[in-house]
Amino acid sequence: MGVGYLGAIVTWIILLIAAFKKSIGWGLASLFLGLPLLIFCIMNFNEVKKPFLLNIGCGVLAILGIIIAAVGAPSSDPGSDIAPADPTSMMLEGAKVKIEYVA
Repeated sequence: MGVGYLGAIVTWIILLIAAFKKSIGWGLASLFLGLPLLIFCIMNFNEVKKPFLLNIGCGVLAILGIIIAAVGAPSSDPGSDIAPADPTSMMLEGAKVKIEYVA
């Protein structure tokens, strides 16, 4: 997730530099509005193909990281369907021995 964010920021800066090299208007519009940078990338695709595609890929990577983190996060719901382990007894699978905790 962090790699995706970092890559997206770095490639966004590279694209922004390319927009400023084209003209100050493209650069300022891309910096403050965002959408002109997409239009600039589409219009000048041959010049900015590699950073533009890397930016899209890093954005997808960041979004996948968010989804995986959200799905893989443990539930804090007390009524969740995963029961906590019983600390008073435990069955060992291989040996078939029952261990009981006596308080």
